[in-house]
Amino acid sequence: MSNLLFDPIKTQASVTDSVIVGFSGGKDSIVTLDLCVRYFKRVVPFFMYLVPDLEFQERMLKRYEDKYGIEIIRLPHFECSNFLKYGSFTMFDPNVDIVGITDTYEYLRQRTGIHWIAAGERCADSIVRNAMIKQSGSIDYKRGRFYPIAYWNKQEVLQYIKYKKLYLSPEQKKIGFSFRSLAGCELATIKNMYPADYEKILKVYPFAGAAVERFEKYGK
Repeated sequence: MSNLLFDPIKTQASVTDSVIVGFSGGKDSIVTLDLCVRYFKRVVPFFMYLVPDLEFQERMLKRYEDKYGIEIIRLPHFECSNFLKYGSFTMFDPNVDIVGITDTYEYLRQRTGIHWIAAGERCADSIVRNAMIKQSGSIDYKRGRFYPIAYWNKQEVLQYIKYKKLYLSPEQKKIGFSFRSLAGCELATIKNMYPADYEKILKVYPFAGAAVERFEKYGK
């Protein structure tokens, strides 16, 4: 693994000694958090959930809290407001206020007193992210964002996880990323691997079983 891959995080650490870290438990966020803990004095991770207190997610979060001796802030994913307002697998509620990612970041900045937010976006993720990072570089001064692994590829991310013996959850190994949506393929995986947590999901999104049935029948 080239030492050049660590140049962005080293430069970012010269800008500030404190950082908020977006942590999903996915492979990119795992590496991002590990790098930030190594290079910044104060690190405050946050985790956005679709349903609170899912046991398989809490096990993963507790594991990393214990590893680094830090507390991970739990808060609702901003997309939940859209799900609840417009009725994604639940009854719609027009009284729900829409929350955006900017609102979430502002809340975290006010709560922690930290301006800079690090996230695991990589140029190789998509054309959109490649264009975004090419425009700003690995330090986005305008948005107050860091991208420590902006120029890493998937193989390098997995190599770092293996070398540092970082925990990769079973469901992520199966679906290729952390549980992050109400897509049928993800919900079906949770149903099969963690049935008790799947029941918790249905309490919040009672019609989500339709997505699972569609996936099991049609594969999409």
